[in-house]
Amino acid sequence: MKKSIKLIAFFVAFQLSAFSVFAQDKAQKIEQLLNKYSEYGQFNGSALVAENGKVIFKKGFGSANMEWNIPNQPDTKFRLGSISKQFTALLIVKLAEEGKLKLDVPIATYLPDYPKENGSKITIHQLLTHSSGIPNYTDAPGFFKDKARNPYTPEAFVKTFSSLPLEFTPGEKFSYSNSGYFLLGYIIEKITGKTYEQYLQEIIFTPLKMVNSGYDHSDVILKNRAAGYERKGKLISNAPYVDMSIPYAAGSLYSTVEDLYLWDQALYTNKLLSAKSMESLFQPYIKAGDGSYGYGWFIEDDENGKTVGHGGGINGFNTIISRNFKHKNLIVLLNNTGGTVLGEMTDAISNILNNKPFDQPKRSLAYELFETFSTKGFKAGIESYNKLKNDPTYNIKENDMNRVGYQLLQDGKKKEAIEIFKINVETFPKSGNVYDSLGEAYLADGDKKLALANYKKSVELDPTNENGKKVLDELSKK
Repeated sequence: MKKSIKLIAFFVAFQLSAFSVFAQDKAQKIEQLLNKYSEYGQFNGSALVAENGKVIFKKGFGSANMEWNIPNQPDTKFRLGSISKQFTALLIVKLAEEGKLKLDVPIATYLPDYPKENGSKITIHQLLTHSSGIPNYTDAPGFFKDKARNPYTPEAFVKTFSSLPLEFTPGEKFSYSNSGYFLLGYIIEKITGKTYEQYLQEIIFTPLKMVNSGYDHSDVILKNRAAGYERKGKLISNAPYVDMSIPYAAGSLYSTVEDLYLWDQALYTNKLLSAKSMESLFQPYIKAGDGSYGYGWFIEDDENGKTVGHGGGINGFNTIISRNFKHKNLIVLLNNTGGTVLGEMTDAISNILNNKPFDQPKRSLAYELFETFSTKGFKAGIESYNKLKNDPTYNIKENDMNRVGYQLLQDGKKKEAIEIFKINVETFPKSGNVYDSLGEAYLADGDKKLALANYKKSVELDPTNENGKKVLDELSKK
């Protein structure tokens, strides 16, 4: 009997030791991967990875503050952007669980001042699943220039979009809308009599001891807060100001990778919600891209089981969280130099965790082209592209190319922007977005014929492109 106990203890110890070795090996691969992304200027932030519910890697990369050369750490606080939506969704489901609201009734029930024509058609469920048809306020022309810097009360800001015509019949399809989640925050305030921030703190952050998370306020002195930066090619500048009353319940929160691990772990328990209510967050209610959308989460199902996640982007910050239920794996990447390839990085880390081959990072051709087009002109930019396009150490990334194309357009370099967008179309001919961008550049350059052709192609490839349809209608009338 004693020998059996010793034998069992030996095997348990051996298994734990083996797990530790495998975890160390994976952590080493993750660190090498992120070091290379950091070296190539594609990651400047903090990362945390958990396997089977246990943290196997956490580390900061690059600078939290470039002026003072302060490094990013696991306890550095980052603005989350749209990762905030999953917290808002849980608060709404909590109110539903307590019988304080119903998800399937019109929003006018809780917002009597909301215009009845739309408020009587839209349900809270549709706000949660981005299927309300309410136009996304961040897509409004001149939004960042005219509104993003100004403080608003929730009531006043709701009035800026509440009377706009719906883009489609509520419930008809998925169309990402920050407006819907802004409204959810306003509904929380109306029902609880507390601010969104107070209720969030009371229901989630305090019970989970997420002491490094909260609603961000620009005027508050916040220890270990990362500064936000934007990248233009290889150049980095301070991010433009945004008043945090604008993202509100759609994107106003800050956190750390360590606190988001606490959040991840709590979502496997009934600390915050009953099991039934918790499951409701992760149901595939509506098709969204190649996957589905639940309540504040994108959902995918493949050979690795169900994975839920969300990205976020707000001036100076780019974020992602990914949770795999089958293996209780977690990947959190928080970046403070604007948009970057966090999805690509997450895929590689996921493959490492699942013992699969993964793609190594490559230098961004977009960064090189932006610098050359900006400083040396159109001809030098074309020559640089022809020289580097077959170089195996570089690759063309759709979002990077799109981003630098718009930066060139904003700088008044229309011909250069058109060339960047043309390269993107050539490289990603099945993406509706690249044709939309090229159409916009041609329109800015005064070529309506080519603008029309590219917008048509964009809508053909992506029938959900509502803005492209609007532009097509306007161009067709002229």
